[in-house]
Amino acid sequence: MKQLSILVVNKAGSLREASTVLSDSGVNIRAVAAFDTPEFGILRMVVDDCEKAKDVLTQKGFVVRLNDVIGIELEDKKGNLTAMLDILADANISIDFIYSFVIRENQAPVIVIHTDDLQVSASMLKDHGFKVVDELE
Repeated sequence: MKQLSILVVNKAGSLREASTVLSDSGVNIRAVAAFDTPEFGILRMVVDDCEKAKDVLTQKGFVVRLNDVIGIELEDKKGNLTAMLDILADANISIDFIYSFVIRENQAPVIVIHTDDLQVSASMLKDHGFKVVDELE
């Protein structure tokens, strides 16, 4: 699964500017997480067309990177997130960031993570019965 990482200026309306560029280009935002630093903000987005999103945002002056991430469909039950995190922690795999979203009503949430070893992480989670989402439907 791919995500966009977009650098934005820390000012009111920055998220709206990026969202408007994507909306006007017909790109659907499926998930968004925003993080700030003293100098700039980082928007992390899962969209329906990463390449198009990167192109249109870059044309408008945004600094954009495409990153590989892991999407895990997580059954909505008590302790399931902890069980997933236990698997990675027990293997000494570090999570760089994590966020979640639901793309349809009555569907399991998708947890998006980036780790220091994506292939090993995805393989281990699959081996323990977690559904790893390659692409969103």
